[in-house]
Order: sequence, then structure tokens, then C-alpha cells
Amino acid sequence: MVQIIQARDISLYELEEKFALQQATEADFFPEWTENLPTLTDAEKQALDRAKSNYLNLNKRRPMSEETVKMVVLSPLLDLAGFYQPPFDIQTETSIEISAEDEGVVVKGNIDVLVIQNRLWVLVIESKSSKFDVIAALPQALSYMLNNLDDTQPTFGLILNGREFVFVKLIQQEQPRYARSDALSIERDSEFNQVLSVLKRLGEFIVC
Repeated sequence: MVQIIQARDISLYELEEKFALQQATEADFFPEWTENLPTLTDAEKQALDRAKSNYLNLNKRRPMSEETVKMVVLSPLLDLAGFYQPPFDIQTETSIEISAEDEGVVVKGNIDVLVIQNRLWVLVIESKSSKFDVIAALPQALSYMLNNLDDTQPTFGLILNGREFVFVKLIQQEQPRYARSDALSIERDSEFNQVLSVLKRLGEFIVC
């Protein structure tokens, strides 16, 4: 019997208990975020510079909502990675509401979920509090990835809050195991460039 889990309130502990999920520690478990990355063209680097400039300008004025993050940061990345063109298909999942207590005040946020080719989950987290750093969406990302019907191939995730990006890899054969990348920052050019290179690399991988 297939077990349905709700992503809204799931924790890493619950995923470990229900699915025997383990975090992989081997350095070679997730080479896709560091090895054989495509070299970016000058035009692609200029486009990323523009996206970064737009983000920094808007973020000075007010905390960015997830909709603004999707327009200003995520959409250019998906376009440059080629995910708006065949053979890719993007589906939109229902938003997840999250909440946390910050100095006695309950702060609410949202996580929007996009799915590419049923192999790459993209979670955009609205960050209006330090409680909602990019890792806050990791359990939700893993819960979606664990429910993927095709468990014969690795699946990947990208979690972002506009400023930081974390990639995730999950393999479900025998026992589900996952690893995540370091947090890459839009404020450091080399790391923001790496985000696009990793997306392009994953695009090559998931259509093989």
C-alpha cells in the first residue's frame, strides 16, 4: 500500500523514521553539483549579472516575496538552463504554508513548488524571517522526491530563497539516501554562476 505523506509539516526526523531515509556522507554520492559542469558563455554570465543586480536592487527596498523571487531570480535561471524548451516540461504544485515562532511572534511564509520532467523539484521559499533560511524547505523537498513514482532513477531538488541555493540528490534503490550541496549565494559571482552550471548539468542528466 502506498503511503501518502503531507509535505506541509514533515520533518527530517519523521522522514528518517517512516522511510528509513539516510543522509549519504560519501564524497562521490553527489558529484553532479561539482564535477563536469558546463562552462558558461559570456552572454550567460552577463545575464546572471543582470539578474543579480535586479535582485540586489529590489531586496534593498523590502523582503522579497516568493513571487518576486520567481520572476527576478528563478525564471532567468530556468530560461538560461533551457527548461522552457523541449524536451522539458514544467508543472506547478500546490503551495505549502510554513510558520515559525520568532521572538514570540508567529511568522508565516510559503513554499512554491515546480516539477521538471518528474526528476527535478524546485522549491521557492518566501523568507521574511531568519527562521526561514533555505534549509527550512529541505524536508518538504525530500518528501516530494520520495513520493516520485519512478524510484529507479536519481531525483534532484533545488531549494532557493532568492539569496541562497541548495541542490539535493535522492536515490531510492534498496534504501532511500540523500545528499545536499553547500549553500550557494547569489552575492558571490562564482557561486551564482555555479548554480546555472549545475542546472544545465542536471538538465543533461534527467533527459538521458
